[in-house]
Amino acid sequence: MDRITLITKAQPGYELMDSGGEEKLERWGEVVLARPDPQALWPKAREGEWAQAQGTYVREGSGEGKWTGAIPKEWPVELGGLKMLVKPTSFKHTGVFPEHVPGWEYVGEQVSRRGGGAKVLNLFGYTGGYTLAAAKAGAEVTHVDASKTAVAWARENAALNGLTEASVRWIVEDVLVYLRRELKRGVKYDGIIMDPPSFGHGPHDELWKFEEHFLELMSLCGQVLSDTPLFVLINGYAAGYSPSAFAYNLDGVSKKFGGSIGYGDLTIEEKGAGRLLPAGIFARWSKG
Repeated sequence: MDRITLITKAQPGYELMDSGGEEKLERWGEVVLARPDPQALWPKAREGEWAQAQGTYVREGSGEGKWTGAIPKEWPVELGGLKMLVKPTSFKHTGVFPEHVPGWEYVGEQVSRRGGGAKVLNLFGYTGGYTLAAAKAGAEVTHVDASKTAVAWARENAALNGLTEASVRWIVEDVLVYLRRELKRGVKYDGIIMDPPSFGHGPHDELWKFEEHFLELMSLCGQVLSDTPLFVLINGYAAGYSPSAFAYNLDGVSKKFGGSIGYGDLTIEEKGAGRLLPAGIFARWSKG
């Protein structure tokens, strides 16, 4: 197993301008936003630049908050070769995770190795970055998320990228319920992507708790892998977990099919200072 740090660097559609004091200052296209980030446990490097923020996220308790300032309701940005709609939410998110850009590139490369026709499953697919990367590379993709709103947003992103007619199945369903059903049907996938949250609810009030359901998730995913799989990719943000824990869950796949495992941190490089803001963890197995 190889330890890797994946780094998202500044690009035309996104830039981490500064971070510190448990906040980050980001440019999304032409719009500058300031929002909380508990990983930024260091002093700000460019205090003067924070005055450029057109929108600032302010917490109001119970996990929610609001954006202050004059910002659009939504706007498109381009990063990692994809166009994505930014829509600032009451939970501080924008709907786009820049730290996933290296993962998008990885998925595109893995799908391209098959030369088209690979079947890819994206679990907890949210607004569709990985789905679009796989579809753009020629995969047949199944996108699963429990949120109807997130799936609708992902479909908007597909339209932005000219992928409305791509081979994508959009499924609003609890991930475990869906996997159990696919297993009974004998459906197999060549690539699996997942981004499990620490806690959540399915569309029919199914409960997801990472510590209670992750092992079942991995077991089901192993059973729906095809006989000639390309990759398995796990991303995560659950506090307290090491990327090694994810990597060890890919041991069975590696022993069965060979290939290699990489794991480590997802980071975003801050402009100028060169600091790497931690943004999550990952582990991935690939055949080639």
